[in-house]
Amino acid sequence: MRALRFHGREDLRLDTIPTDECGPTEVRIKVGYCGICGSDIHEYLGGPILAPQHGEKHPYNGAELPVTMGHEMAGTITEVGKEVKNFSVGQKVAVIPAMDDRHYGLDPCRMCSLGKRNICKRTAYYGLSAPVGGFADEIVVSHHAVLPLPDGMSLKLGALCEPIAVAWHMVRAAGMVEGDNCVVLGAGPIGLALLLVLKSKKARKIIVSEVTASRAEAAKQFGADLVVNPLDSDSTSGDPVVKAAHDLMGEGADISFDASGIQATLNTAIACVRPAGTVFNVAIHEKPLSINLNDLTMTEKKLTGGICYTREDFEGASQLVASNTEEAEKMITSITALDDIVKGGFLELINNKANHVKILIEINKE
Repeated sequence: MRALRFHGREDLRLDTIPTDECGPTEVRIKVGYCGICGSDIHEYLGGPILAPQHGEKHPYNGAELPVTMGHEMAGTITEVGKEVKNFSVGQKVAVIPAMDDRHYGLDPCRMCSLGKRNICKRTAYYGLSAPVGGFADEIVVSHHAVLPLPDGMSLKLGALCEPIAVAWHMVRAAGMVEGDNCVVLGAGPIGLALLLVLKSKKARKIIVSEVTASRAEAAKQFGADLVVNPLDSDSTSGDPVVKAAHDLMGEGADISFDASGIQATLNTAIACVRPAGTVFNVAIHEKPLSINLNDLTMTEKKLTGGICYTREDFEGASQLVASNTEEAEKMITSITALDDIVKGGFLELINNKANHVKILIEINKE
């Protein structure tokens, strides 16, 4: 089968590799579509990061370079293991790429026992730190990783379940409730997914901060109450996002979500929430940031963060996509073939980032 494999920094190759056997507790999936994630780009430009280091193997799943990439995938089941009872050939599914103790046949660690499988001590990810990934004609995964898609959902939309599940988890972990005022810093794929989730959970007002005109426009189309360019300020008015939060929301937002991950957005995220509000970090940072803890202590603001998702988040995301197909489809800005994935996918995102929200790779047509 064809598989896009990461051999090292800026070294992606569309290789021909053997297909895998489908074990008794596994499911074989013919991949329809798989999205390119920001983490894929970081891996390509600066890796190995999550992928195994050169000459090393993952201690639990045996992954080693080169690894097949791709973790935002949906496809059709073509084979089920003899011990798998809840899935059938022909079923359309998404893959939950986060692996935990169950995938290795191990007893649950403390976090898994608490229902926090997303931070299992043995976490790995299909498409990054596992032997198999979604940028391939097919993938064999544990049945624990398989999520049936709602009836009638296309595989294109199914591939959006993963990034929207990230947003669903962040909103859930932040403790957001109906009627909360929220600020989202950054209108990239996760920022826009956050906007969709917050609207579905009936946030009162949502402000989005974004410097790129095309992404700011997307945030407006996705229903933000106000989109602010944080660079549009003068010396007297201060941070325009903080000003907007206080003008529109009184004492500030109940929750701010930093989906950008730079010093300026962290500062804004803290300043724009009300006393006793929540600052929630969504971004993965390339370098450490500075913080004055007095900014939290004096007003009892809370700073926290989250990573990935659980099955619960994937289920919520799939239902959200199913009930908001028109808006979800707006996230797809380009579809390219697997044979053109490096130029039409990775390099396109790197060189023309402002033109895209989500690029899908078509592996096999529905």
